[in-house]
Amino acid sequence: MFVWPISIYYEDTDAGGVVYHSNYLNFFERARTQWLKAMGIRQAQLLAEDIAFVVKHAEIDFQKAAKFEQDLLVESKVVELKKASLVFHQRLVDHQGDCYCEATVVVACISLSRMRPRAIPLNMVQEFDSAR
Repeated sequence: MFVWPISIYYEDTDAGGVVYHSNYLNFFERARTQWLKAMGIRQAQLLAEDIAFVVKHAEIDFQKAAKFEQDLLVESKVVELKKASLVFHQRLVDHQGDCYCEATVVVACISLSRMRPRAIPLNMVQEFDSAR
């Protein structure tokens, strides 16, 4: 599992100081990107190699409102690893473990120039597999 801390900024919230619903997906996206960085993988390099990752499907469950100036954690884990896709389970939690939002996100690996599925690079498969 990969854990990434976030702070809720004013720009993340609506007029009432509550996180706007679509921003939870942004938090989850940022955590997946930070996980790649932690593995030494840069998305700019992947793009140069004609490799991109795109969200194919997302299911999100809002459980508790996150609010302005909270410090929270995004927990991310790979629950399924296929040849050309990954299924992530992600949760936004506080430091006591209370869950604010959770999602299952299916991410597909594609050849960007052809917009077709392609195999996930072996080094990434090994990294994600060892984190399970």
